[in-house]
Amino acid sequence: MTTDVNAAFAQEKTDQIEAVRSEARAFQERIDRGEIAPIGGDRYRVLTGWDEGETFTVRRNTEGRMEQILAQHGLDTTTGGAALYTTTPPWHGLGAVIPGGITDIDEVLKLARIDWEVSKRPVLYEWDDGIRDTADHYVTVRTDAGEALGTVGGRYEIFQNRRVFEFLHDLVQRYDAVWESAGALRGGRKVFVTMRIPHSIVIDRGGLDDEIVLYLAAINSHVGTSQAESVVTPWRIECGNTERFATRDAAHRWGIRHTKGGLSSLEEARRTLGLTLDYAKAFEAEENHLVRTDLLVDDFHKLIDNLWTVDEDATDRQKTSAQNRHNELDGMFRDQARKLGRTAYAAERTITDYLDHRMRVVPRNLSEDLARAQRSLEGTNDDLKSKAHRTLLLGTR
Repeated sequence: MTTDVNAAFAQEKTDQIEAVRSEARAFQERIDRGEIAPIGGDRYRVLTGWDEGETFTVRRNTEGRMEQILAQHGLDTTTGGAALYTTTPPWHGLGAVIPGGITDIDEVLKLARIDWEVSKRPVLYEWDDGIRDTADHYVTVRTDAGEALGTVGGRYEIFQNRRVFEFLHDLVQRYDAVWESAGALRGGRKVFVTMRIPHSIVIDRGGLDDEIVLYLAAINSHVGTSQAESVVTPWRIECGNTERFATRDAAHRWGIRHTKGGLSSLEEARRTLGLTLDYAKAFEAEENHLVRTDLLVDDFHKLIDNLWTVDEDATDRQKTSAQNRHNELDGMFRDQARKLGRTAYAAERTITDYLDHRMRVVPRNLSEDLARAQRSLEGTNDDLKSKAHRTLLLGTR
């Protein structure tokens, strides 16, 4: 069984589009089933599937009949076309598709419409005696179109689009890499690049045969409010949705601050991302150790108690919250065990699923969904995932 989230996502989008094109009744049935919901005017939100949370618009003719769906791909169209290069036709049918891919950076930059650079220009304001500039405040500007992207400080270091490609080259220590996709989102405020990791990972060959195709992606921001990052992910980025999913479902991530040394800590980045030349082989071996290691329910309880310790002087409310978490994780592990066996691998899948999708978040002025997304983007739970993996792996030895 090959886990290809990209194919499943593309099929989900195709199903949506075909439902609209074919018959209004089929579209209404999707609303009735709770798969999509109207959010005002001709706009709808997806409630289920691979692109849950995405919105789209239905265009109608003069008689009010549906004739076209306009999905929110989020790609930059500043230069007149969609800023995307990919090796595989995307669901939205946009961009330059090159089957088999290209290894030349400059050709991909051109095809992806991201062969432009960014400069810093002083923030200016008008006063009685003319135009003045603001000390230590700058605007990042596209040099091809003059579009302002964001506001940054004097220490902010611009990472040019080409440099992001070179960073991935340096990470994997190979310069014949085939680029899977590249492009820009939100008017060029975000730029992305992905390459496929050479070897798929197969968990439990001959048993589960769970094959995972992984990509290495770099996502660069030119707005000044977020860092760049590199992630190992099952998603090939080809639109705003898959950029979001790539960070949400990242197996490993490396945050890159926009400073002069931000792209130079290669050894630390390789360690964090697991990107040695034998990465896939080593990771597959570790996961297979977990698959072959039986784990008692009591041992799983010890694991979660070790991950989430409760102080002796904890309040009754804190103790109740801890017990609720314990019960929820116990139920999740038993569900995983029915599908995967009562193993260390099932335990790791349980912990990861809980941290990514089930653990309560404190929104602080954000909706819960936005707070969860922000936590995922910032890698808040990565330490807990790593600790769980190391603890379970020690049990296999």
